[in-house]
Amino acid sequence: MPVARATPLGTMLDDGYSTKIALTNDSNISFFEKTVKPPGLDGGDAIDITTMHNSTYRTMAARSLITLTENQATVAYDPAVYPLIIAQLNVNQLITVHFPNSDTLDFYGFLKSFEFSDNTEGEHPEATIVIVPTNVHSSTGAETAPVMTSADTS
Repeated sequence: MPVARATPLGTMLDDGYSTKIALTNDSNISFFEKTVKPPGLDGGDAIDITTMHNSTYRTMAARSLITLTENQATVAYDPAVYPLIIAQLNVNQLITVHFPNSDTLDFYGFLKSFEFSDNTEGEHPEATIVIVPTNVHSSTGAETAPVMTSADTS
């Protein structure tokens, strides 16, 4: 039986400005977000459960576990950030994405990379950062789900 599409709940974001990323171990690190891609959710590829008893269609099953996808950002930077980045690389810590409506997404992860773009005359120097969600609490080692906190108090 068909399912009617209901009116969505909540309020959509009108503008991506201003989305920021905070690292627990260095919340004022010297990079300046220009674009931010928050981590997504991925249920993984389907499991093929087709057998010789199927007659017309291949059958599939959903996986059980969820992957939090990489968080990426394009940033401007102070060149002095170099040793600060080295200190944060591969360090599992709580990461917070701050959305324009003041909602926050907290998850455990590590700074995987900080890659400079070409510096060109007449263009703003940029770098790309990649944060890998681990979903592992940095102190206890326990599996820890991401936490979305709504700023909407109504």
